[in-house]
Amino acid sequence: MKAFITGGSGFIGSHLAEKLIQNGNQVTVLDNLSTGRYENIAHLDNNLNFQLVVGSILDEFLVDKFVERCDVIFHLAAAVGVELVVKKPWESLITNIKGSEIVLQMAHRYRKKVLTTSSSEIYGKNKEGPLKEEDDRILGSPLKSRWAYSTSKAIDEILSFLYWKEKNLPTIIVRLFNTVGPRQTGAYGMVIPKFICQALKGEPITIHGDGRQTRCFLHVDDAVDALINLMEHPKAIGDVFNVGSQEEISIEDLSKKVIQMTGSASQVTYVPYHEAYEDGFEEMHRRVPDITKVKNLIGFSPTINLEGILRDVIKFHEKKVK
Repeated sequence: MKAFITGGSGFIGSHLAEKLIQNGNQVTVLDNLSTGRYENIAHLDNNLNFQLVVGSILDEFLVDKFVERCDVIFHLAAAVGVELVVKKPWESLITNIKGSEIVLQMAHRYRKKVLTTSSSEIYGKNKEGPLKEEDDRILGSPLKSRWAYSTSKAIDEILSFLYWKEKNLPTIIVRLFNTVGPRQTGAYGMVIPKFICQALKGEPITIHGDGRQTRCFLHVDDAVDALINLMEHPKAIGDVFNVGSQEEISIEDLSKKVIQMTGSASQVTYVPYHEAYEDGFEEMHRRVPDITKVKNLIGFSPTINLEGILRDVIKFHEKKVK
């Protein structure tokens, strides 16, 4: 199989490329290296089954060229992280919406299957749970840049679904819930690598808000396995799937766990949302996925718990801090 991965030098994309090659597939990665990093895929660069193309998904000619040559498309390219989206909302919207439109247009031209990665941000302020795929989206004002990412991913999903429904293009949508692991950085507000780097350096661990908001974290290896298995399953076409863990923890308790596991002397500090991001910033207080649908279809169940995730991320960042 020849796989084309947009955003393939990013955190998740690089792990996906690695796993696909291990499984005997050929992989072409398209990435502009704005948030993705060459070091994530440097170890693959001499592999005959791997090709890195440095460029943008907004380049229609480039996307057309490599979609024509592939069998399947994993569309991961997107603006990532709440921090980046709040700082650059316009750029994030254009990258996510226009980029997805181009990828789907070219996929339709050459009749190629597409898996589009979406996000738990889709659900907005819906604090019920566990959240099912058909549950309501609850968003704040469109004038608040906080909701730009959620809106852009919703449009990505709508485009993917309509290409399936109206044009019979085989598409799959996956909503990822807080995927973490080695190679992820805290540069764009990703909480686990940020906490771990602060702890390893003995710096204050900064919690945005009161720390009572809860999240579930999924190891990137489990996420990648789900993406590949869904791509390969014929009954996944035309549907949307939550992919995540159901091991829930508050951000405050997460900070304590990081301090304990790193043996750090760091203290915890609390930063109000309006100082961390912008006035009127709104947070999602709880995010827990219902994973019944993906479990029933492909037998998905996380294999690595939170402690295992933290051990892997600590080990990865210890080498960089020293």
